[in-house]
Formats: sequence, C-alpha cells, structure tokens
Amino acid sequence: MTYPVSPNTVLANALSHAEDVLTPQILTTVPDRIVFVVGTQINGTPHVGTSLVQSLTFATAARLRDRFGLPVEVLFSALDNAPYAVVTDHKTGHHYQRTYAHALGEQGIADQIDNLYRPLFTALSERLHVPYTVETYSQQQAAERFRRTWLRVLPRMDAARWWLAPSSGVAHLRVPCPQSGCGWAEKYAERTVVQSHSADRATVTAVCLHHGEYEVTIEPTNGGYLDLATLYRNLVKELAAAGTHGTLYVMVKGGDWVFGSQLVDNALQAVGLAARQLPARLFCPQIVTDTGAKLSKSLIREGRTPLPDGATPWMLDTRDWPSSLPEYIDGLLGMVEVVLSDPRHFFRSYSAAEIGRMMTAPHARSVPAP
Repeated sequence: MTYPVSPNTVLANALSHAEDVLTPQILTTVPDRIVFVVGTQINGTPHVGTSLVQSLTFATAARLRDRFGLPVEVLFSALDNAPYAVVTDHKTGHHYQRTYAHALGEQGIADQIDNLYRPLFTALSERLHVPYTVETYSQQQAAERFRRTWLRVLPRMDAARWWLAPSSGVAHLRVPCPQSGCGWAEKYAERTVVQSHSADRATVTAVCLHHGEYEVTIEPTNGGYLDLATLYRNLVKELAAAGTHGTLYVMVKGGDWVFGSQLVDNALQAVGLAARQLPARLFCPQIVTDTGAKLSKSLIREGRTPLPDGATPWMLDTRDWPSSLPEYIDGLLGMVEVVLSDPRHFFRSYSAAEIGRMMTAPHARSVPAP
C-alpha cells in the first residue's frame, strides 16, 4: 500500500497545489521578488522537524520561482536570543536569563551556525538553485529599520499588548545588562520599564542579577541590546517587513505556530496595519508523537516523555543520521516531493513513525482519497 493516504480538508479542497495558498498575495502585491523567512532557535542540534520546515521552504521557493518567474531567496533567521541559562534570584524570586548571543559571543554563534545549520542550507541551495542568507537576531535587532519600527510601535503598545500577552497585558521587553561580560536580563521583565521614548530614542530601566539597577538607551543606530519576547519580536519584524516595497516576505513556520500567528495578526492590525498588509504565511506540517503532541526533543531529553514508537535517535539530532549528508538531503527532498505532491499531504501533521518511513522510502506516492 502506498502512503501517505491523507484526508481531504476545506483548505486542501480549495487548492490544486500547496503553494497556491500564496497566490492571492503574489497577485495582489505584484512583487519584484519573494523572500521566504524561516526562523529557528539555535539552542542546540537541529531535529527532523527543523529540517522538514527548512527543506519545504527551499522547495516551495523553487516552485514559485518557476511558476511566476520571480527571483526568490531564503532568509534564515537564526534566533541567537534563545535562553542559554535561566536562574532564579532566591532573595527576590525573580527569574533571569542569559541568551546564547551573550553566552557564546559573536564568533561562537557564527561557529554554531556554520557547524549545525549552514551545511544543510548550502546543500539545499545548491540542489534547488535557491540562494539564501543568514541573519542572527542580534544583527536584526541592531538594524536601523527594526529599531525605528520598535520606536514607532511604543506609543501604540496599549492597543497591542493584550494581543501579545493575553494573560497579563505585559509584552516582555528585555534589555540585557550592558556591563562587560554580563548580559543577564529579567526573564519576565517585571521591573523592566520604558521610562521615556520619542521617535528617535527610548530610555529603559531594569535590574540586573549581579549589578542591580541600570539604564539602557535604545536609538536607531546604537544603544543597548533589544531582546523582545517571541510574539513581540514577530510583531516588530513583520511590521518592518510590511514597509519594504517590491519584496513579498513569506513567513514560514511549523504548524504549531498557527494559533500564535492569529495573535500576531491582531496585534499588527491594532498598531495600524490594514488586513491587506498582513504578511504572507506558510505553515508547514508538524511532526507529532502517538499522543498527538508535537515531537519535542527537549521533553524527551529531560525524561518527561519517552521517544515515541517508530522514532529513532537521529530524529532528535540529525547529526546521528546513519548515512551521509548527501543521502540525508536525498531523503528530505524525496519526502518533500511527496508532501508537496498534493495539498492534502501538506496541510496536515505526520507521526514520527510516518516521517521515518517517508525518509527511507521517499519514492512512495499516495492513492486518491475516497
């Protein structure tokens, strides 16, 4: 029996090809080029879910290039602001975190990207003839467009904050301690306060685990490190992209982002974007366990859940793939060809066991749904 056998859905029934979901925005914006933005927290070795999303990004870009005759590019957003260490100050009960960027430094982050991510990106780029660039979050937050966008959002945060933080209304803003070699910041930003702001400058006060109270100035081209919580960061990033003429940015994410993106879209409209200006989004299939939960390498490594039936260790650390990188790429692209062969195969989830079968027998095709 061939596989996968995928059920029909409302969305799949409306499409001939999975990438058709992006056609309305391409025809509406008439861009000069398309940039597919795919982000990953570089907080360890990549797992198969990361590889699946990244390979689907390159393959979808190639399909749209061939279909519309537009230049395409993949932008790998390497989130080096992921927590490297989290500690609790037992005197106050406040939690503090230090990011990978502050713990490893610029060269350490570059080495991590080169060792763990660039080989796959380079191989996919060469095989599918789709160029790519890498941008760390540290580089992004230091860019003038990002900072000016954040300064422009500040006066409108009352309208957006409950979308970005529905439980508390406090969208976490972290400005790591600027003391040399420090970089600790309050994880939940309880005492991090924007004291004043204008179109060109904001002053933020916070409390450091080691150095007590401090003040940071954020300006368009200099100042402290601007670390925003996930939804807050996406609001600013996507608002900045909306102001770029001639380029259609497609935000590519795993299927677990579907619900979070609804909040981001509402926050974008709360600060002034019209519905037609919302970013194009592509949600890729999610890999799940036999319980239906997302396959989580952290939960498995922490012993909080077992490796699901049908899964193998290489799925949590792709460096453990039992063969060569070229054969891993062959397996990925064969699986991607199957997933993209029918919208029913794209807009769904896959068990870890099914992913294992598809990686080792990528030539399989589905039978029509009854």
